[in-house]
Amino acid sequence: MPGPDPATPATTTAPPVSVTSATATVAPAPTADPARAADSPATTTARTPARRQGRPDRHHRDSPPRPAGARPAGPTATLAVTSAATAVALMTYTAPMVTLPGTAAALHTSLSAQAWLLNGTPLGLAALLLVAGSLADDYGRRRIFLSGTLALGLTTALGAFSTSTWQFTLARIAQGAASAALLASSLGLLVHAFPSPRGRLHATGVWGAFVSGGIAAGPLVAGALPNWRVAYAVLGAAALTVTAFGTRALTESRAPRNGRPDIPGALTFGLALVALVAALTLGRDGWLRLPVGALLAAAVLLVGAFVAVERRTATPMIDLALLRHPPFLASSAGGLFTGLAVIGLFSFLPALLQQALRLSPMTTAWLLLLWSGLSFAVALLARHLAGRVSPRWQLSLGFALHAAGVLTMLGAVGSGSLPRLLPGMVVAGIGSGLLNASLPLVSVDSVPPDRAAMGSGAQQTFRYIGSCAGVALTIAIATSASDLARGADIALLVSAGLAAAGALAVAGARARR
Repeated sequence: MPGPDPATPATTTAPPVSVTSATATVAPAPTADPARAADSPATTTARTPARRQGRPDRHHRDSPPRPAGARPAGPTATLAVTSAATAVALMTYTAPMVTLPGTAAALHTSLSAQAWLLNGTPLGLAALLLVAGSLADDYGRRRIFLSGTLALGLTTALGAFSTSTWQFTLARIAQGAASAALLASSLGLLVHAFPSPRGRLHATGVWGAFVSGGIAAGPLVAGALPNWRVAYAVLGAAALTVTAFGTRALTESRAPRNGRPDIPGALTFGLALVALVAALTLGRDGWLRLPVGALLAAAVLLVGAFVAVERRTATPMIDLALLRHPPFLASSAGGLFTGLAVIGLFSFLPALLQQALRLSPMTTAWLLLLWSGLSFAVALLARHLAGRVSPRWQLSLGFALHAAGVLTMLGAVGSGSLPRLLPGMVVAGIGSGLLNASLPLVSVDSVPPDRAAMGSGAQQTFRYIGSCAGVALTIAIATSASDLARGADIALLVSAGLAAAGALAVAGARARR
C-alpha cells in the first residue's frame, strides 16, 4: 500500500518559532540537508507571495519567532487542553441524538421543525469556522480558543433554560459558533506546539480520537442524566472548567497578515449557509414551494458574492487559489462527505430507533456507543498506520467501511431486530474512526504551516455544511416514506451512496496531482 504523500507540507515544516518575543529574529534551524537551504528566512521573504502565483506558500514563518532549537512550552498540556475542549464541544453537539424526543415534547416542536433542533449547532459551526480559523492565525490562537471555550460553557448552560423551539435553536447556533472558535484554533495550537512531522502525527491522531470520544460520550452522558436540561447544565460546567485550565496551560501563537478581518466575507458566507440550511429544512414539506426556491436562489447569489469578496480582499478568510491544490480538495471533499454521509445519518438514527423500536434514551445511547466507541479506539490507534497507509487512503477506506456497514443494517428497523444492527454498527464505527483520524492531518497538511488554523477551519466548515444538509436530508427521507421502516432503509441507501461518492472524490483529488 502507498506510503505518506511526499508532497504534503508536513515534510517541509517551518523551523520552530518563539512565543516569548514578537520582535525576535528568526534563525535558520540547523539541518544536514543542503536542499533545505532555500527555506532560509532571507530566501523566503524574497519570494513572490503564493497568492499571486495561485498556490499556497509553504515557507511563510509562523510568528512570533523563537530561538532555533527551543521547544514550545508545555506541548503535552496543549494537547490535553485542546483535546478535552474538543471532546466537550462534540458532546454538546451529539447530546440531542438521544434527547431529541424529550426535547421536542418539552418545547412543543413539530416533526418538520425537529431538524432545527439538530441543525442549530452545525449551522453555527459551518458559518464561523472559516472566519474563526483566520482570526486565530492573525490575532492569536490561544485568545480565540479560550474565548470560544468560555462562550461554549455559557451558551450551553443557557440552553438548559430554553422554553421554545426558537430559543433552543438560537442557543444551539451560539454553541456552534463558540465551538467553531475552539475547534479551528485547536489544530493551530497543536501545529505550533508540535512542529516536527512525527510530533504532529501523534498530536493530530490523539485530537482526532477525542473527536470520536466526544461523539461517544455525549449521548451516554445525556441519556444517563435525569433530563436534557440537566445534561446541558453539566456540559456547560465542563466547558467552563476546561477554560479555567486553558488560561494557565496554553501558550499564545499567531501568524499575522497585517490586514483587517474579512467581515464582508464572513457575513456573506454565514448568510449563504443560513439560506441553504433553511431551504433544506423547509424542503421536507415540499421542494417546489416558493419559499424553498427563494432561499436556494439566495444561497447561490450569496455564495457568488462571497467569492467576489474573497477575490478582492487583501486578507481573505480562504485563499481561493487553494481550490486548485489537490491536497486541499481532498481535505474539503473528505469533510463534506463525512458530514453528508456519516454525521447526517447518525445524528437522526438514534431518534428514529427510539420511535420505530420503542427504545429508551439510555438503550439508544449504549447502542450508539458501539459505533462511536469503536470510532474512538480506531482513531487513537490509526496513527500507527503512518508510513504504511497515507492519510488520504485512510479517508477512502473509512468511507468504504461506512458504506458497507450501513448496507448491512438494511431491513433491521423493519424486522424490529436490535441484533441485526450490531454488525453494521461495528463496521461503520471502524470506518468513522479512520475518518476522524485522517481528516485533521489531511487538513493541516493541505495548507502552509502558518495557516494551520485556517486549513482546519476550512475542512471542518465543509464537514458541517455537509452535516446540516445530511441531517435535513435524512429526516426528510426517513419521515416522508409510507412508514419509518421503509424510510430508514432509503436513508441508509442514500448514506451508503454518499459515502461511496466521498471515497471517489478523495481518490480523484489525489489522482489529479
